[in-house]
Amino acid sequence: MSATSGAQRTLQQELTQALQALVSSHGGDEAFSVAFPAIAIAYSGGLDSSVLLHLAATFAHEHGIRLFAFHIHHGISDNADSWQMHCRQESERLGAVFDTRNIALKDLDKSGVEEAARIGRYHALGELCRVHGVTLLLTAHHQDDQAETILLQLLRGSGVAGMSGMDQANAAANLLGNDQLLLARPLLSASRATLEQYATAHTLSFVDDESNNDTRYVRNALRHRIMPALAELFPGFQERFTRSASHAQSAQRLLVTLAQQDLAACLDGEYLSVLALRALDIDRIDNLLRHWFALRNLRMPSSAWLLELRTQLLEAKSDAQLCVTHPDCHIRRYRDRVFLTPRRPAFDEHTEPMEFVWRGELKLHFPQFAGSLFFDVADVGFNAAWLRGQQLSVRLRSGGERVKLAWNRPTKSVKYHYQAMDIPAWERSYLPMVFAGEQILYAAGIGMDCHAQRETIAEESDRDTRIALRWQADLS
Repeated sequence: MSATSGAQRTLQQELTQALQALVSSHGGDEAFSVAFPAIAIAYSGGLDSSVLLHLAATFAHEHGIRLFAFHIHHGISDNADSWQMHCRQESERLGAVFDTRNIALKDLDKSGVEEAARIGRYHALGELCRVHGVTLLLTAHHQDDQAETILLQLLRGSGVAGMSGMDQANAAANLLGNDQLLLARPLLSASRATLEQYATAHTLSFVDDESNNDTRYVRNALRHRIMPALAELFPGFQERFTRSASHAQSAQRLLVTLAQQDLAACLDGEYLSVLALRALDIDRIDNLLRHWFALRNLRMPSSAWLLELRTQLLEAKSDAQLCVTHPDCHIRRYRDRVFLTPRRPAFDEHTEPMEFVWRGELKLHFPQFAGSLFFDVADVGFNAAWLRGQQLSVRLRSGGERVKLAWNRPTKSVKYHYQAMDIPAWERSYLPMVFAGEQILYAAGIGMDCHAQRETIAEESDRDTRIALRWQADLS
Protein backbone atom coordinates (compact mmCIF):
# COMPACT_ATOMS: atom_id res chain seq x y z
CA MET A 1 0.00 0.00 0.00
CA SER A 2 1.48 3.36 -1.01
CA ALA A 3 1.64 6.36 1.32
CA THR A 4 -0.64 8.23 -1.05
CA SER A 5 -3.38 5.59 -1.05
CA GLY A 6 -3.12 5.34 2.73
CA ALA A 7 -3.55 9.10 3.03
CA GLN A 8 -6.61 8.95 0.78
CA ARG A 9 -8.26 6.27 2.90
CA THR A 10 -7.40 8.22 6.05
CA LEU A 11 -9.04 11.34 4.63
CA GLN A 12 -12.27 9.48 3.83
CA GLN A 13 -12.22 7.91 7.28
CA GLU A 14 -11.58 11.29 8.85
CA LEU A 15 -14.62 12.81 7.19
CA THR A 16 -16.79 9.82 8.15
CA GLN A 17 -15.65 9.90 11.78
CA ALA A 18 -16.19 13.66 12.02
CA LEU A 19 -19.71 13.43 10.62
CA GLN A 20 -20.65 10.47 12.80
CA ALA A 21 -19.41 12.41 15.84
CA LEU A 22 -21.95 15.13 14.99
CA VAL A 23 -24.76 12.63 15.41
CA SER A 24 -23.47 11.63 18.85
CA SER A 25 -23.19 15.22 20.01
CA HIS A 26 -26.38 16.57 18.42
CA GLY A 27 -28.72 13.67 17.71
CA GLY A 28 -27.95 10.80 20.06
CA ASP A 29 -27.26 7.29 18.72
CA GLU A 30 -29.60 7.39 15.70
CA ALA A 31 -28.44 6.74 12.15
CA PHE A 32 -26.80 9.64 10.33
CA SER A 33 -29.53 9.64 7.67
CA VAL A 34 -32.14 10.15 10.40
CA ALA A 35 -30.28 12.96 12.15
CA PHE A 36 -29.25 14.67 8.88
CA PRO A 37 -31.20 13.42 5.85
CA ALA A 38 -29.49 16.08 3.71
CA ILE A 39 -26.12 17.81 3.83
CA ALA A 40 -24.71 20.71 1.84
CA ILE A 41 -21.19 21.67 0.78
CA ALA A 42 -19.98 25.26 0.60
CA TYR A 43 -18.47 24.78 -2.85
CA SER A 44 -16.20 27.48 -4.25
CA GLY A 45 -14.71 25.24 -6.92
CA GLY A 46 -11.20 25.51 -5.45
CA LEU A 47 -9.03 22.57 -4.46
CA ASP A 48 -10.19 22.31 -0.84
CA SER A 49 -13.94 22.37 -1.47
CA SER A 50 -13.53 20.12 -4.53
CA VAL A 51 -11.91 17.46 -2.32
CA LEU A 52 -14.66 17.88 0.26
CA LEU A 53 -17.38 17.52 -2.38
CA HIS A 54 -15.77 14.36 -3.74
CA LEU A 55 -15.49 12.84 -0.24
CA ALA A 56 -19.02 13.89 0.68
CA ALA A 57 -20.43 12.35 -2.50
CA THR A 58 -19.03 8.97 -1.45
CA PHE A 59 -20.36 9.41 2.08
CA ALA A 60 -23.80 10.48 0.86
CA HIS A 61 -24.05 7.49 -1.48
CA GLU A 62 -23.05 5.04 1.30
CA HIS A 63 -25.52 6.49 3.80
CA GLY A 64 -28.46 7.19 1.52
CA ILE A 65 -28.66 10.95 2.11
CA ARG A 66 -29.17 13.88 -0.26
CA LEU A 67 -26.14 15.97 -1.11
CA PHE A 68 -26.29 19.64 -2.12
CA ALA A 69 -23.49 21.83 -3.46
CA PHE A 70 -23.99 25.58 -2.93
CA HIS A 71 -21.84 28.08 -4.82
CA ILE A 72 -21.70 31.82 -4.12
CA HIS A 73 -20.86 34.16 -7.02
CA HIS A 74 -19.21 37.26 -5.51
CA GLY A 75 -18.82 39.11 -8.81
CA ILE A 76 -15.27 40.18 -7.90
CA SER A 77 -13.24 38.23 -10.46
CA ASP A 78 -13.64 38.36 -14.23
CA ASN A 79 -13.58 34.54 -14.08
CA ALA A 80 -16.52 34.24 -11.66
CA ASP A 81 -19.02 33.24 -14.36
CA SER A 82 -16.82 30.40 -15.62
CA TRP A 83 -16.23 29.21 -12.03
CA GLN A 84 -19.96 29.10 -11.48
CA MET A 85 -20.43 26.99 -14.60
CA HIS A 86 -17.59 24.67 -13.59
CA CYS A 87 -19.15 24.13 -10.16
CA ARG A 88 -22.50 23.30 -11.70
CA GLN A 89 -20.98 20.72 -14.03
CA GLU A 90 -18.86 19.05 -11.34
CA SER A 91 -21.79 18.92 -8.91
CA GLU A 92 -24.01 17.26 -11.46
CA ARG A 93 -21.24 14.81 -12.36
CA LEU A 94 -20.94 13.74 -8.72
CA GLY A 95 -24.71 13.53 -8.18
CA ALA A 96 -25.04 16.59 -5.96
CA VAL A 97 -27.97 18.99 -6.27
CA PHE A 98 -26.45 22.32 -7.30
CA ASP A 99 -27.70 25.79 -6.43
CA THR A 100 -26.04 29.18 -6.55
CA ARG A 101 -26.51 32.81 -5.55
CA ASN A 102 -25.05 35.97 -7.03
CA ILE A 103 -24.33 38.52 -4.31
CA ALA A 104 -23.24 42.15 -4.20
CA LEU A 105 -20.71 43.09 -1.54
CA LYS A 106 -21.92 45.61 1.06
CA ASP A 107 -20.22 48.03 3.47
CA LEU A 108 -16.85 47.79 1.71
CA ASP A 109 -15.75 51.07 3.26
CA LYS A 110 -16.29 49.64 6.75
CA SER A 111 -15.04 46.06 6.50
CA GLY A 112 -12.96 45.72 3.32
CA VAL A 113 -13.37 43.25 0.48
CA GLU A 114 -12.34 40.10 2.40
CA GLU A 115 -14.73 40.61 5.29
CA ALA A 116 -17.59 41.85 3.10
CA ALA A 117 -17.23 38.78 0.88
CA ARG A 118 -17.15 36.46 3.90
CA ILE A 119 -20.25 37.99 5.47
CA GLY A 120 -22.17 38.00 2.19
CA ARG A 121 -21.12 34.44 1.37
CA TYR A 122 -22.18 32.93 4.69
CA HIS A 123 -25.50 34.77 4.72
CA ALA A 124 -26.25 33.48 1.20
CA LEU A 125 -25.24 29.94 2.21
CA GLY A 126 -27.57 30.12 5.20
CA GLU A 127 -30.41 31.24 2.93
CA LEU A 128 -29.76 28.42 0.45
CA CYS A 129 -29.84 25.89 3.29
CA ARG A 130 -33.14 27.31 4.48
CA VAL A 131 -34.67 27.15 1.01
CA HIS A 132 -33.65 23.50 0.53
CA GLY A 133 -34.39 22.35 4.08
CA VAL A 134 -30.74 21.51 4.85
CA THR A 135 -29.66 21.56 8.51
CA LEU A 136 -25.97 20.62 8.12
CA LEU A 137 -23.53 22.72 6.08
CA LEU A 138 -19.94 21.54 5.55
CA THR A 139 -16.97 23.77 4.79
CA ALA A 140 -13.51 22.64 3.64
CA HIS A 141 -11.42 24.37 6.30
CA HIS A 142 -8.34 22.29 7.12
CA GLN A 143 -5.37 22.22 9.48
CA ASP A 144 -3.41 24.91 7.61
CA ASP A 145 -6.46 27.21 7.70
CA GLN A 146 -6.65 26.63 11.44
CA ALA A 147 -2.97 27.51 11.88
CA GLU A 148 -3.42 30.72 9.84
CA THR A 149 -6.46 31.67 11.92
CA ILE A 150 -4.64 31.14 15.21
CA LEU A 151 -1.63 33.14 14.03
CA LEU A 152 -3.88 35.99 12.88
CA GLN A 153 -5.62 36.03 16.25
CA LEU A 154 -2.29 36.13 18.06
CA LEU A 155 -1.13 39.04 15.91
CA ARG A 156 -4.36 40.88 16.74
CA GLY A 157 -3.79 40.40 20.47
CA SER A 158 -6.84 38.16 20.91
CA GLY A 159 -7.65 36.41 24.15
CA VAL A 160 -8.33 32.76 24.87
CA ALA A 161 -11.48 32.68 22.71
CA GLY A 162 -9.58 33.95 19.68
CA MET A 163 -6.69 31.57 20.19
CA SER A 164 -9.18 28.69 20.27
CA GLY A 165 -9.36 28.95 16.49
CA MET A 166 -12.22 27.41 14.57
CA ASP A 167 -14.54 24.85 16.15
CA GLN A 168 -15.15 21.46 14.56
CA ALA A 169 -18.84 22.42 14.52
CA ASN A 170 -20.96 25.33 15.70
CA ALA A 171 -24.32 26.99 15.04
CA ALA A 172 -23.13 30.47 13.92
CA ALA A 173 -26.76 31.59 13.65
CA ASN A 174 -25.84 35.27 13.54
CA LEU A 175 -23.37 34.81 10.66
CA LEU A 176 -25.57 32.45 8.66
CA GLY A 177 -28.88 34.12 9.44
CA ASN A 178 -30.30 30.65 10.08
CA ASP A 179 -30.82 29.34 13.62
CA GLN A 180 -31.73 25.84 12.37
CA LEU A 181 -28.36 25.27 10.70
CA LEU A 182 -25.24 23.52 11.99
CA LEU A 183 -21.90 24.48 10.42
CA ALA A 184 -19.24 21.73 10.46
CA ARG A 185 -15.60 21.51 9.36
CA PRO A 186 -14.93 17.75 9.02
CA LEU A 187 -11.44 18.20 7.48
CA LEU A 188 -10.08 20.48 10.20
CA SER A 189 -7.47 17.91 11.27
CA ALA A 190 -6.24 17.26 7.72
CA SER A 191 -3.32 19.14 6.20
CA ARG A 192 -3.40 21.00 2.90
CA ALA A 193 -0.76 18.57 1.60
CA THR A 194 -3.09 15.64 2.28
CA LEU A 195 -5.88 17.35 0.33
CA GLU A 196 -3.48 18.00 -2.54
CA GLN A 197 -2.49 14.32 -2.60
CA TYR A 198 -6.14 13.29 -2.70
CA ALA A 199 -6.93 15.71 -5.55
CA THR A 200 -4.00 14.41 -7.58
CA ALA A 201 -4.85 10.75 -7.00
CA HIS A 202 -8.45 11.30 -8.12
CA THR A 203 -7.55 13.73 -10.93
CA LEU A 204 -10.03 16.24 -9.53
CA SER A 205 -10.76 19.30 -11.63
CA PHE A 206 -10.79 22.56 -9.71
CA VAL A 207 -10.49 26.30 -10.30
CA ASP A 208 -7.63 28.54 -9.27
CA ASP A 209 -8.76 31.85 -7.78
CA GLU A 210 -6.11 34.40 -8.71
CA SER A 211 -6.96 36.50 -5.66
CA ASN A 212 -5.45 33.77 -3.46
CA ASN A 213 -2.02 34.91 -4.67
CA ASP A 214 -2.62 38.58 -3.88
CA THR A 215 -0.47 39.26 -0.82
CA ARG A 216 -2.17 42.59 -0.20
CA TYR A 217 -4.71 40.48 1.68
CA VAL A 218 -3.39 39.62 5.15
CA ARG A 219 -4.27 35.93 5.11
CA ASN A 220 -2.61 35.47 1.70
CA ALA A 221 0.51 37.24 2.94
CA LEU A 222 0.68 34.85 5.89
CA ARG A 223 0.11 31.84 3.63
CA HIS A 224 2.77 32.73 1.06
CA ARG A 225 5.41 34.48 3.16
CA ILE A 226 5.17 33.60 6.84
CA MET A 227 3.87 30.02 6.87
CA PRO A 228 6.62 28.65 4.55
CA ALA A 229 9.27 30.20 6.81
CA LEU A 230 7.63 28.65 9.89
CA ALA A 231 7.45 25.27 8.12
CA GLU A 232 11.17 25.46 7.40
CA LEU A 233 12.12 26.36 10.96
CA PHE A 234 9.43 24.31 12.75
CA PRO A 235 8.33 21.38 10.55
CA GLY A 236 4.81 20.25 11.44
CA PHE A 237 4.01 23.47 13.30
CA GLN A 238 0.43 23.34 11.99
CA GLU A 239 -0.31 20.25 14.04
CA ARG A 240 1.16 21.86 17.16
CA PHE A 241 -0.91 25.00 16.54
CA THR A 242 -3.99 22.79 16.35
CA ARG A 243 -3.04 21.16 19.65
CA SER A 244 -2.61 24.60 21.24
CA ALA A 245 -6.04 25.57 19.92
CA SER A 246 -7.48 22.49 21.60
CA HIS A 247 -5.94 23.57 24.93
CA ALA A 248 -7.35 27.08 24.45
CA GLN A 249 -10.80 25.65 23.69
CA SER A 250 -10.67 23.70 26.96
CA ALA A 251 -9.69 26.85 28.85
CA GLN A 252 -12.45 28.80 27.13
CA ARG A 253 -15.03 26.23 28.19
CA LEU A 254 -13.93 26.72 31.81
CA LEU A 255 -14.19 30.50 31.41
CA VAL A 256 -17.70 30.14 30.00
CA THR A 257 -18.72 27.91 32.92
CA LEU A 258 -17.41 30.49 35.38
CA ALA A 259 -19.12 33.32 33.48
CA GLN A 260 -22.44 31.45 33.59
CA GLN A 261 -22.16 31.07 37.36
CA ASP A 262 -21.19 34.72 37.85
CA LEU A 263 -23.94 35.91 35.53
CA ALA A 264 -26.56 33.96 37.47
CA ALA A 265 -25.30 35.57 40.68
CA CYS A 266 -25.27 39.09 39.22
CA LEU A 267 -28.57 39.11 37.33
CA ASP A 268 -31.27 41.43 38.61
CA GLY A 269 -34.19 40.42 36.42
CA GLU A 270 -32.77 40.76 32.91
CA TYR A 271 -30.20 43.33 34.02
CA LEU A 272 -26.92 43.20 35.94
CA SER A 273 -26.60 44.31 39.55
CA VAL A 274 -23.74 46.77 40.05
CA LEU A 275 -23.51 45.77 43.72
CA ALA A 276 -23.05 42.11 42.75
CA LEU A 277 -20.46 43.05 40.11
CA ARG A 278 -18.42 44.89 42.74
CA ALA A 279 -18.09 41.62 44.69
CA LEU A 280 -16.10 40.10 41.80
CA ASP A 281 -12.47 40.71 40.92
CA ILE A 282 -11.56 42.53 37.70
CA ASP A 283 -10.83 39.43 35.61
CA ARG A 284 -14.16 37.84 36.50
CA ILE A 285 -16.07 41.05 35.75
CA ASP A 286 -14.48 41.27 32.29
CA ASN A 287 -15.13 37.58 31.67
CA LEU A 288 -18.78 37.99 32.71
CA LEU A 289 -19.28 41.08 30.51
CA ARG A 290 -17.77 39.35 27.46
CA HIS A 291 -20.07 36.38 28.04
CA TRP A 292 -23.08 38.69 28.42
CA PHE A 293 -22.26 40.37 25.10
CA ALA A 294 -21.76 37.00 23.38
CA LEU A 295 -25.19 35.79 24.55
CA ARG A 296 -26.71 38.80 22.76
CA ASN A 297 -24.64 38.36 19.58
CA LEU A 298 -22.83 41.65 20.14
CA ARG A 299 -19.37 42.27 18.73
CA MET A 300 -16.64 41.52 21.23
CA PRO A 301 -15.10 44.75 22.57
CA SER A 302 -11.41 45.50 22.90
CA SER A 303 -9.64 45.29 26.28
CA ALA A 304 -9.25 49.08 26.36
CA TRP A 305 -12.97 49.61 25.72
CA LEU A 306 -13.87 47.04 28.37
CA LEU A 307 -11.61 48.80 30.88
CA GLU A 308 -13.39 52.10 30.20
CA LEU A 309 -16.81 50.45 30.58
CA ARG A 310 -15.90 48.72 33.82
CA THR A 311 -14.43 51.92 35.28
CA GLN A 312 -17.54 53.93 34.51
CA LEU A 313 -19.98 51.26 35.69
CA LEU A 314 -18.28 50.84 39.05
CA GLU A 315 -16.95 54.32 39.77
CA ALA A 316 -19.42 56.85 38.32
CA LYS A 317 -21.59 58.73 40.83
CA SER A 318 -24.82 56.99 41.72
CA ASP A 319 -26.98 59.68 40.09
CA ALA A 320 -24.88 59.91 36.90
CA GLN A 321 -26.75 59.45 33.60
CA LEU A 322 -24.21 56.87 32.43
CA CYS A 323 -24.20 55.80 28.77
CA VAL A 324 -21.27 53.96 27.15
CA THR A 325 -21.60 53.48 23.39
CA HIS A 326 -20.87 50.09 21.81
CA PRO A 327 -21.03 49.60 17.99
CA ASP A 328 -24.18 47.50 18.45
CA CYS A 329 -25.87 48.99 21.52
CA HIS A 330 -25.69 51.36 24.48
CA ILE A 331 -24.65 50.22 27.95
CA ARG A 332 -26.39 52.25 30.65
CA ARG A 333 -26.58 52.27 34.44
CA TYR A 334 -29.74 53.13 36.36
CA ARG A 335 -30.41 52.59 40.05
CA ASP A 336 -27.41 50.26 40.39
CA ARG A 337 -28.42 48.11 37.44
CA VAL A 338 -26.69 47.70 34.07
CA PHE A 339 -28.83 47.82 30.92
CA LEU A 340 -28.07 46.89 27.30
CA THR A 341 -30.24 49.10 25.12
CA PRO A 342 -30.51 49.37 21.32
CA ARG A 343 -28.87 52.24 19.51
CA ARG A 344 -31.78 54.20 18.12
CA PRO A 345 -32.16 57.84 17.15
CA ALA A 346 -34.08 60.15 19.44
CA PHE A 347 -37.57 61.12 18.31
CA ASP A 348 -37.86 64.52 16.72
CA GLU A 349 -39.30 66.75 19.41
CA HIS A 350 -41.48 68.33 16.71
CA THR A 351 -43.05 64.99 15.69
CA GLU A 352 -46.72 65.69 15.01
CA PRO A 353 -49.46 63.56 16.60
CA MET A 354 -50.68 60.74 14.37
CA GLU A 355 -54.46 60.77 14.13
CA PHE A 356 -56.34 57.59 13.25
CA VAL A 357 -59.66 55.78 13.51
CA TRP A 358 -59.75 52.25 14.88
CA ARG A 359 -61.70 49.84 12.67
CA GLY A 360 -61.22 46.66 14.64
CA GLU A 361 -57.57 45.94 13.78
CA LEU A 362 -55.58 43.72 16.16
CA LYS A 363 -52.67 46.13 15.92
CA LEU A 364 -51.59 49.29 14.13
CA HIS A 365 -47.97 50.18 13.40
CA PHE A 366 -46.73 53.75 13.83
CA PRO A 367 -43.25 53.95 12.24
CA GLN A 368 -42.69 57.56 13.30
CA PHE A 369 -43.02 56.38 16.92
CA ALA A 370 -41.06 53.13 16.28
CA GLY A 371 -43.72 50.81 17.63
CA SER A 372 -47.15 49.21 17.37
CA LEU A 373 -50.38 49.71 19.29
CA PHE A 374 -52.21 46.47 20.09
CA PHE A 375 -55.95 46.17 20.72
CA ASP A 376 -56.52 43.17 23.02
CA VAL A 377 -59.88 41.77 24.00
CA ALA A 378 -59.92 41.89 27.82
CA ASP A 379 -62.12 41.98 30.91
CA VAL A 380 -61.00 45.53 31.66
CA GLY A 381 -60.73 48.17 28.99
CA PHE A 382 -62.67 50.46 26.64
CA ASN A 383 -65.99 49.63 25.05
CA ALA A 384 -65.16 48.47 21.52
CA ALA A 385 -68.13 50.22 19.92
CA TRP A 386 -67.26 53.48 21.69
CA LEU A 387 -63.60 53.17 20.67
CA ARG A 388 -64.53 52.77 16.99
CA GLY A 389 -66.41 56.06 17.09
CA GLN A 390 -63.53 58.15 18.43
CA GLN A 391 -60.99 60.30 16.63
CA LEU A 392 -57.86 58.82 18.19
CA SER A 393 -54.27 60.01 18.12
CA VAL A 394 -50.82 58.83 19.14
CA ARG A 395 -48.53 61.58 20.41
CA LEU A 396 -45.42 62.18 22.46
CA ARG A 397 -45.48 63.44 26.03
CA SER A 398 -45.49 67.24 26.18
CA GLY A 399 -45.50 67.65 29.97
CA GLY A 400 -48.20 67.95 32.59
CA GLU A 401 -50.14 64.80 31.60
CA ARG A 402 -51.83 62.95 34.45
CA VAL A 403 -53.15 59.39 34.61
CA LYS A 404 -55.49 57.64 37.04
CA LEU A 405 -54.95 53.89 36.81
CA ALA A 406 -57.81 52.80 39.13
CA TRP A 407 -60.66 54.41 41.02
CA ASN A 408 -59.16 53.48 44.38
CA ARG A 409 -55.84 55.13 43.43
CA PRO A 410 -55.07 58.85 43.10
CA THR A 411 -54.49 60.68 39.86
CA LYS A 412 -50.74 61.15 39.42
CA SER A 413 -48.48 62.83 36.91
CA VAL A 414 -46.94 60.72 34.18
CA LYS A 415 -43.52 61.59 35.59
CA TYR A 416 -44.57 60.17 38.98
CA HIS A 417 -45.74 56.93 37.36
CA TYR A 418 -42.44 56.58 35.45
CA GLN A 419 -40.51 56.88 38.71
CA ALA A 420 -42.83 54.57 40.62
CA MET A 421 -42.66 51.95 37.87
CA ASP A 422 -38.87 52.18 37.71
CA ILE A 423 -38.80 53.18 34.04
CA PRO A 424 -35.30 54.46 33.18
CA ALA A 425 -35.08 58.07 32.07
CA TRP A 426 -33.81 57.24 28.56
CA GLU A 427 -36.83 55.00 27.88
CA ARG A 428 -39.41 57.63 28.75
CA SER A 429 -38.92 59.72 25.61
CA TYR A 430 -39.80 56.66 23.48
CA LEU A 431 -43.13 55.98 25.22
CA PRO A 432 -46.06 57.62 23.37
CA MET A 433 -49.60 58.20 24.58
CA VAL A 434 -53.01 57.54 23.06
CA PHE A 435 -55.75 60.19 23.19
CA ALA A 436 -59.40 60.42 22.20
CA GLY A 437 -59.62 64.08 21.34
CA GLU A 438 -57.85 65.67 24.31
CA GLN A 439 -58.72 62.90 26.75
CA ILE A 440 -55.85 60.57 27.58
CA LEU A 441 -56.70 56.89 27.18
CA TYR A 442 -53.38 55.17 27.56
CA ALA A 443 -49.76 55.95 28.43
CA ALA A 444 -47.21 53.40 27.16
CA GLY A 445 -45.24 51.85 29.99
CA ILE A 446 -47.87 52.94 32.52
CA GLY A 447 -51.34 51.76 31.56
CA MET A 448 -54.89 52.86 30.74
CA ASP A 449 -56.62 55.80 32.35
CA CYS A 450 -59.77 54.75 34.21
CA HIS A 451 -61.76 57.96 33.53
CA ALA A 452 -62.41 57.08 29.90
CA GLN A 453 -63.08 53.44 30.81
CA ARG A 454 -65.85 54.52 33.19
CA GLU A 455 -67.52 56.65 30.53
CA THR A 456 -67.52 53.79 28.04
CA ILE A 457 -68.70 51.19 30.53
CA ALA A 458 -71.71 53.17 31.74
CA GLU A 459 -73.83 52.44 28.69
CA GLU A 460 -72.62 48.95 27.82
CA SER A 461 -74.15 45.56 28.51
CA ASP A 462 -72.33 42.51 29.84
CA ARG A 463 -72.05 41.17 26.28
CA ASP A 464 -70.19 44.19 24.90
CA THR A 465 -66.53 43.63 24.05
CA ARG A 466 -63.90 45.57 25.92
CA ILE A 467 -60.53 46.48 24.46
CA ALA A 468 -57.27 46.94 26.36
CA LEU A 469 -54.56 49.00 24.70
CA ARG A 470 -50.92 47.82 24.70
CA TRP A 471 -47.81 49.37 23.17
CA GLN A 472 -44.85 47.38 21.83
CA ALA A 473 -41.67 49.07 20.59
CA ASP A 474 -40.01 47.85 17.42
CA LEU A 475 -37.20 45.41 18.05
CA SER A 476 -34.64 47.35 16.01
